[in-house]
Amino acid sequence: MGKTDHVCRVYLVGNPDKPDAARALEELRSLSSPGCQVVGASLSRDAHGAVEAHADRVIVIGGDGTLIGIARSLGADQIPLVGVNVGKLGFLAEFSLEDLKSSLDRALHDEALVSRRTVLQVTVHRNGGGTDVSLAINDCVIQAGPPFRVINLAIAIDGEHLTNVAGDGLIVCTPSGSTAHNLSAGGPILQPEIGAIVLTPLSPHSLTHKPLVVERESTIEIRAVAVNDGTTVIIDGQVSYPLGPGDRVSVERFGTDFLIVRNPLHAKWHNLVTKLHWGRSPSYE
Repeated sequence: MGKTDHVCRVYLVGNPDKPDAARALEELRSLSSPGCQVVGASLSRDAHGAVEAHADRVIVIGGDGTLIGIARSLGADQIPLVGVNVGKLGFLAEFSLEDLKSSLDRALHDEALVSRRTVLQVTVHRNGGGTDVSLAINDCVIQAGPPFRVINLAIAIDGEHLTNVAGDGLIVCTPSGSTAHNLSAGGPILQPEIGAIVLTPLSPHSLTHKPLVVERESTIEIRAVAVNDGTTVIIDGQVSYPLGPGDRVSVERFGTDFLIVRNPLHAKWHNLVTKLHWGRSPSYE
């Protein structure tokens, strides 16, 4: 990529619970590049300061959960996120600190590295009135909860009844979230930039309920026909709402995409192959 005269305004945010994040944040405060200006830094779980500082990039220091929480906190003001992993897997947070230092100019200026991902808006409509609303970067999971009896959920797509699912619940996920809870539940892996939403039943009491991929402009409505006292709507594993009898959950595409910067030092499928070991042959030794 050729040189640019544009100065990239960078905001740094680190997970306050990770000592390594605090150290990395201090090290990155003095980013050395003629095309980079650090306009703010904080140890926080949200990035409102980046919006106020008119940042062009947010460098997120933590793990995948930190990055997801930061993206959700930005709401409609999405800014490309550069994830520096000081957590465990680092599937979304693709950069190590050394990776970022060696490819800083590209991470900050190469727009071809910015991956656009679907975000979902989840609205829980209470049977007695009132609503709860949250964005989902990865997924919305309806889970049975105590006393752990089978629950029954009625599913409609674009106003048309589809099916009733009896089982442990349902996952509705973005392509980005297809490698999270959805993967563990036997759902499909989707290329993260495609326009789709996945519905994966959790342990359905049926031989015919299989994961379903629908177009991302679809509106999905889930009605709680029969649920347990502990049945819960869980957003990205971080936000939760109780779900009672007759409550409805509406899931639709949010108007703004989640923006994440890919690591230019890695091939496109690097994380899937090297971190989740997709396609690895069995060992016969």
